[in-house]
Amino acid sequence: MKKLIAVFVAMALTASTALAEGLRMVTLDVTNMDCAVCPITVRKALEKVPGVTSAKVNFASKRAQVVFDPKKASVDALTNATADAGYPSHVKQVP
Repeated sequence: MKKLIAVFVAMALTASTALAEGLRMVTLDVTNMDCAVCPITVRKALEKVPGVTSAKVNFASKRAQVVFDPKKASVDALTNATADAGYPSHVKQVP
């Protein structure tokens, strides 16, 4: 439980810094993750999208939080990247 809280605190700090720089954050619900290696695959797929500055994937919640430059990347590009890696996703939250 403490690890989960620490992860969410870290995500919140990353998000506030990124948003101050004109970046955008999106949370994706990711399907088909069924093992501990899946989040690594999803994270790597997201990080390959031009304009992505950070991607954090949580296996327990089946969510990915992505910070990106909206001038270089789009939400569609992010969801396409996860789907192409075998893990379809959809937007959970757009701040």
